[in-house]
Amino acid sequence: MVVGNLIHSEIPTLQLLDHVSTALNFFDDYKLTQVPVIGPEGYLGLISEDAVLNASVNSHIEDLKKTLIKTQINDEQNLFDALRVFREENLCILPVTDKNNHYLGCVHESDLLQKVCDWLKVSEPGGLLHIEVSMRDYSLAQIAQIVEGNGAKILNALCLPHPSNSKMIEVLIKINQEELSGIIQTFERYEYQIIASFHKNIYDKGLEDRFNSFIRYLNT
Repeated sequence: MVVGNLIHSEIPTLQLLDHVSTALNFFDDYKLTQVPVIGPEGYLGLISEDAVLNASVNSHIEDLKKTLIKTQINDEQNLFDALRVFREENLCILPVTDKNNHYLGCVHESDLLQKVCDWLKVSEPGGLLHIEVSMRDYSLAQIAQIVEGNGAKILNALCLPHPSNSKMIEVLIKINQEELSGIIQTFERYEYQIIASFHKNIYDKGLEDRFNSFIRYLNT
């Protein structure tokens, strides 16, 4: 997926000769904290709400050129690049340009979040496993084999750096089954450390059913 596929064309732009009041209206009407500024030769940068609020009431955008945030992304770059820029620059929108610096539109943070949720299969039913394994023993093929050997499929897998041990790696797995007890037992036999699991446990359900039956018996 390239950035150009997520361009949001409804976000307003400012020109150098625009009054700061125009920018303030855009911030308020569109619930933005930055707005793109366009000049005669193309995209110039983002003007922030703070810069406009601190400006003189008689100012124009041209007077604030030194405050522009020089951030943009090419329409042919991938969404991982966009995520990195959003994180580093603390943006609400990311301007998109072509190779000639022509402004094409913006990627909005909400659109990018929705796309990430699609990648992670957030809306798909299933269970989650968070496992830990040494870098030396890590094998995505083996992880898939364990899951598929229990009649399930991996919907998504994310590799995460270990917070305190560079020789270890954590893997977050979304699986297309809501009951993962058998899969967990298999991972444990292969000496994977289960950090956390989020699923419907049939054994817990059996205990709950027996407890409810016992309560009903006491009430008779």
